[in-house]
Amino acid sequence: QVQLVESGGGLVQAGDSLRLSCTASGRTFSSYTMGWFRQTPGKEREFVVAINWNSGRTYYADSVEGRFTISKDNAKNTMYLQMNSLKPEDTAVYYCALRSFGVARTVSNYPYWGQGTQVTVSS
Repeated sequence: QVQLVESGGGLVQAGDSLRLSCTASGRTFSSYTMGWFRQTPGKEREFVVAINWNSGRTYYADSVEGRFTISKDNAKNTMYLQMNSLKPEDTAVYYCALRSFGVARTVSNYPYWGQGTQVTVSS
């Protein structure tokens, strides 16, 4: 099994920055992808960004491209999401996810999930 633990959420004002972290432990894979999704009440969970752990290639949703940056620390098995120029519409619960092999943008392709961390951006 894989355990994912997120941290770093909070309440910020529009224009502020925030950094989320997600640390993975447990089962390992020779090739895998980690990603961030977010969800607001009454809406489906949506893709934000993903990184292939082996190649380092990154994939962003259009809504966050240029404002959010994903990165990783191999030694710590930790993924980061640097969120700049935050907007009220970025308010959501942010989930870390992991899948073996390549990048995917759909929820159903990720079998492993963290518990989520709340990000609230006030206007």
